[in-house]
Amino acid sequence: MRNDKENLIVNLTFDFALEIIEFTEELESSRKFVIANQILKSGTSIGANVREAQNAESKNDFIHKLKIAAKEADETEYFLQLCKFSKSYPFNELLTDKLNSIIKILSKIISSSKS
Repeated sequence: MRNDKENLIVNLTFDFALEIIEFTEELESSRKFVIANQILKSGTSIGANVREAQNAESKNDFIHKLKIAAKEADETEYFLQLCKFSKSYPFNELLTDKLNSIIKILSKIISSSKS
């Protein structure tokens, strides 16, 4: 059953996805289509998987969905790092900071859910 209470990680990942959309539009305006597409997919998938975890069928299903979200976060971090260290790509440090917070929260939720 779905729980519609205020949820920090759901809200953070939704807001992050909106910011990812804006950043990928900036990349596309610079004609960086391949990386933009990768960041768009992985960056918005974090929140989609967190949202899906809210309807998990079991504790193990919940943990599994959050682990997928964590993997998508790692992938997003990789592509943002490529932007950071590539001379011709725009970069947004605030996105990386927000993503690091999301990764820490996901790790904490996963580890506390296991115990």
